[in-house]
Amino acid sequence: MGTFWGPDLEALRREDPEIAGVLLGELERQRSGLHLIASENFTSAAVLAALGSTLTNKYAEGYPGQRYYRGCAEVDRAEKLAIERAKALFGAEHVNVQPHSGASANMAAYAALVQPGDTVLAMDLPHGGHLTHGSKVNFSGKWFRTVGYHVRPDTELIDYDEVRELALAHRPALIICGATSYPRLLDFPVFRDIADEVGAYLMVDAAHIIGLVAGRAVPSPVPFADVVSCTTHKVLRGPRGGMLLCREPLGARIDKAVFPFTQGGPMMHAIAAKAVALREASRPEFQGYAHQVVRNSQALSAGLAAEGMRAVAGGTDTHLALADLRELGVCGRDAEDRCEQAGITLNKNAVPFDPEKPTTASGIRVGTAAVTTQGMGEAQMREIAGLIATAVRADPATAAGASALREIAVRAEELAQRFPAYALGSSYELA
Repeated sequence: MGTFWGPDLEALRREDPEIAGVLLGELERQRSGLHLIASENFTSAAVLAALGSTLTNKYAEGYPGQRYYRGCAEVDRAEKLAIERAKALFGAEHVNVQPHSGASANMAAYAALVQPGDTVLAMDLPHGGHLTHGSKVNFSGKWFRTVGYHVRPDTELIDYDEVRELALAHRPALIICGATSYPRLLDFPVFRDIADEVGAYLMVDAAHIIGLVAGRAVPSPVPFADVVSCTTHKVLRGPRGGMLLCREPLGARIDKAVFPFTQGGPMMHAIAAKAVALREASRPEFQGYAHQVVRNSQALSAGLAAEGMRAVAGGTDTHLALADLRELGVCGRDAEDRCEQAGITLNKNAVPFDPEKPTTASGIRVGTAAVTTQGMGEAQMREIAGLIATAVRADPATAAGASALREIAVRAEELAQRFPAYALGSSYELA
């Protein structure tokens, strides 16, 4: 154990054995089950090393060469490397790597592009959008007049005719293209055309797909968007954090919107970890990983559909898939609970035009970024689909159902241990 964690864990054990126990418990949880949360992944040991480094001790308000504190020469180097690597990887003119999260990045983008009270056109939350795209419980819905676009009832694909009609009717200052539970590709050129037609800025929230963009597995939004916001975890396989890519004329506005408008001191240990992840994502083997993520997602979606869980939008082009459980007579909440008891972590999710409330939901969302990092392929996805199907149908209130869930948990752990996450003594290889 010391080989992987080094002396720091021993220091933590001596100083705070309770928190040390939490760390080890979480490590065991990650190793002993199947992890299909679409927004989660396993970082490399190198990323973890940067996150746990002495860089966390440095205050560095401002930007490289323009800090409000002395002693920033080393952290300046780290931030410059992260920026240069992101520019090269995505072909971006300007990059800000300081946002603490995807939501922080989105807030800064709003601050740079629009004023409170302006109209924003974005994907409606129940149809796949994000809280920061106009939900009334979020700053975006409280400070801006938000109009939601939807998917078509017949195809469950974005209704681009409706997007254009709404844009012409409401003349938004900002159009947001992006989603948190939409499994198909987004048509960036169409969004660009619509934005140009009404004189709106186009922001692409690429939090979920930016790793696939890095791996050349899906088209890039960078040539079409005024601003691209994203996270650095998920498929990109970096630390939890955010990032903004934009056109050079907007660079100064984006930087001022991040600091000093929405954030104070950046987390330099996280920025260094972002730099590490961006370097890893620039390697040819990462492209193989990204394409395998998509193949695995398609195999898992098809496997679930074969078990009676209808594929929303007919399937997936990305790392995530939605499955409608209504034919099985099980709601998403119960499916989520049963799968967790069986050692499979996924989340309930509303499907388009869902008759259930969000806390119940009619579907589940699955993602393949983490299991692909572990080295799993299509054969394992078909196996996992069968395990999920058995778990979803197993009623834990019955003796037979509870027994079935225990058996699946054993099988899930066996599969996870055949493809270990964080093998002690070495960092895992890129898939």
